[in-house]
Amino acid sequence: MIKVLIVEDDPMVVKFNTYYLEQVGGFKLKAVAASADAAFEVLEKEPIDLILLDIYMPGINGLELLSRLRKTDKNIDVIIVSAAKDSISIKKALQYGAVDYLIKPFEFERFNSALTSFKHREKFMNSQENLSQEELDKLLLYQEQPDSLKTFPKGLDRNTLNTVWNKILEINDASFSTDELASLLVISRVSIRKYLNFLEEIKILKKDIDYGSLGRPIYRYKILKSNANFINNYL
Repeated sequence: MIKVLIVEDDPMVVKFNTYYLEQVGGFKLKAVAASADAAFEVLEKEPIDLILLDIYMPGINGLELLSRLRKTDKNIDVIIVSAAKDSISIKKALQYGAVDYLIKPFEFERFNSALTSFKHREKFMNSQENLSQEELDKLLLYQEQPDSLKTFPKGLDRNTLNTVWNKILEINDASFSTDELASLLVISRVSIRKYLNFLEEIKILKKDIDYGSLGRPIYRYKILKSNANFINNYL
């Protein structure tokens, strides 16, 4: 679980951000601070991975907090959640190392995209010792991928997609056909094909043709591991 600190002086915003955080999954709210001083007190006591940080606060503002944080040895990421939309504030936040910037008011979809992207990046970075240029580009450009921001596709069921994906993960590196997967899950070939087509469309599965001994073409699928984490955007 990614441990989160919310730094926000508006109780209503705290309430909404807490609720949104619970909906995303994979995150645990460790504390809430209404000021920079209170935030640093939390950071002295609690291990924090991510701060959701407002800019407009009494006393030290969020940008100054972020600047001071970067002068410490704490390895903590920050997502700005603020009504500040002037280019100077945004530029400073990015210069100080904010990994994303959400301008209030925003929809849950944008919040979900920011948190999900961060979760994917953390999981992937923690699982790799070295990255290729292609892998790094996908991480850096992830939020700009239109497919990653699409709503859940019509005609598919989220729970069924989760079931299909978990079974594919069990198969691991082996390739599989529509019939083989349908047999393992006891789901119709027609239904399985819809989910496989979707996973191929968002480039999580690779499809090859196997002509077999009788020359009858069979489509076989295999996970593209460099893209596999993107599925979490739909689960």
